Amino acid sequence: MGDFKDKVVVITGAGGGLGKAHAIEFAKRGAKIVLNDLGGSGDGKGQSDMVDSAVEEIRALGAEAIANKASVSDKEGAQSIIDDAVAAFGTVDILVNNAGILRDKSFKNMDMADWDIVMNVHMNGSAYVTKAAWPIMYEKNYGRIVFTSSSSGIYGNFGQTNYAAAKAGVIGFTQTWARELGPHGVRSVAVCPGFVQTPILETIPQPVMQALLAKVPLGRLAKPEEIAGVYAFLASEDAGYINGVAIEVSGGIMM
Repeated sequence: MGDFKDKVVVITGAGGGLGKAHAIEFAKRGAKIVLNDLGGSGDGKGQSDMVDSAVEEIRALGAEAIANKASVSDKEGAQSIIDDAVAAFGTVDILVNNAGILRDKSFKNMDMADWDIVMNVHMNGSAYVTKAAWPIMYEKNYGRIVFTSSSSGIYGNFGQTNYAAAKAGVIGFTQTWARELGPHGVRSVAVCPGFVQTPILETIPQPVMQALLAKVPLGRLAKPEEIAGVYAFLASEDAGYINGVAIEVSGGIMM
């Protein structure tokens, strides 16, 4: 694994779950971390100071870290994430677009407001934060962008029209920006997790979860740290020739 000493890593949706696991992984490897999280619930409602606790955990590991509580789905908020990184640490080297929410419902019963907010967080949020970070990476001819897609973005999933469409769009971002940004020293990759043991899965009824796990050959949820290690590898110099791919990390899920 590559060493991230003195690298500045921005992680959205880092107040808990996968995002916090990513922050811990990068911090253990010497990175300086900007943890962004609005602090809302798994369906995107409300806000809180949960990211402050995550920052304290990172600092307890001996790493430098700051919090940002803006919404990625707001252009000015997205810009503030990168502005805070530059103000605190001088630059941005690695961007992990991880922020996400769920508003699951069959399309027949879906309110289009649930469509809009999922698209705004996953699609627009990834675009807004990347747009803010891109000039910095371009100027120094170096950058790593890791997007969070999903197995649902590859296969689809019942009740997740909005989420699956957004995550498929993230793969499109990855492949296109690999072409556009690659010549300027910036690699773009995506990770497509399956079912991970995070609070957001608590919104799924237990019978439904059991049915989903039956589709996973390994027969269990992934641990957050198992997924975080993949992100760290893809952002490292050891993965220097990996660009434009969407890597599924799902325990061999068969949708």
